[in-house]
Amino acid sequence: MGYVVIVLLVILLFLLASCVKIVPQANAYVVERLGAYQGTWSVGLHFKMPIIDKVAKRINLKEQVVDFAPQPVITKDNVTMRIDTVVFFQITDPKMFAYGVENPIMAIENLTATTLRNIIGDLELDQTLTSRETINTKMRASLDEATDPWGIKVNRVELKNIIPPAEIQNAMERQMKAERERREAVTRAEGEKKASVTVAEGKKAAAILEAEAEKQSAILRAEAQKEKMIREAEGEAEAILKVQQATADGIRMIREAGADESVLRIKSLEAFEKAADGKATKIIIPSEIQGIAGLAASIKELVSDK
Repeated sequence: MGYVVIVLLVILLFLLASCVKIVPQANAYVVERLGAYQGTWSVGLHFKMPIIDKVAKRINLKEQVVDFAPQPVITKDNVTMRIDTVVFFQITDPKMFAYGVENPIMAIENLTATTLRNIIGDLELDQTLTSRETINTKMRASLDEATDPWGIKVNRVELKNIIPPAEIQNAMERQMKAERERREAVTRAEGEKKASVTVAEGKKAAAILEAEAEKQSAILRAEAQKEKMIREAEGEAEAILKVQQATADGIRMIREAGADESVLRIKSLEAFEKAADGKATKIIIPSEIQGIAGLAASIKELVSDK
């Protein structure tokens, strides 16, 4: 009898322990009573009725990521390619998630495939390859609207990879190679053009500098020649002044010595002779000096007659 009581107590303890539930953070429990929805437990300590209540579904409320396998799609210009997508979603209503659809992940995958086919079907190949952001936005809007009755919010959809056919890939590689070669040729031509312009500008600048240097040199030479001529003229003027001064001094000395007019005129004639110095081609002699010359000739004749 004692053993039976102990067994019953143990069973009772197990039943009471099973009725105590602790819901962890970022989780929710959907509870049913006799098969019908009873309520949703959030974070904390909860108690349920034994036997008649049960936790029907444990739901993770954190954002989840699902990577779907590549799906075959056909573009507007009839090119078949494979695209795999990544969907980021979060459960916002545990009750609707538990009772809205049988397999939510499979439903999202199929919905993603059909939505992707509809969007890609309106785009050509080049648009598909260059419009990822547009495709992502359209898919997120469509999936979020479709999954709202299931208690799911689609936060983001990304095209993970776009796989075109092999021949398209080869054609794209050849096109990219040709484009790179064209850019290389354009870059090389622009570089050669800039180099030619730089060389021409350098030659032009050198020519300008050379002309400027020649101009400055000519100016300096002219100034030097001018200064030389000025110095020579000043020297000649000073020499003439000295000669004139010496002549005047000589005449003054002759006068002071008591020489007559005839001697003074002869001295003047000698001064003209020195002034000519054998270089003058024409000398204008005053009439007074010409008279003295005639007088000297007459005196010479008288002396010869005697």
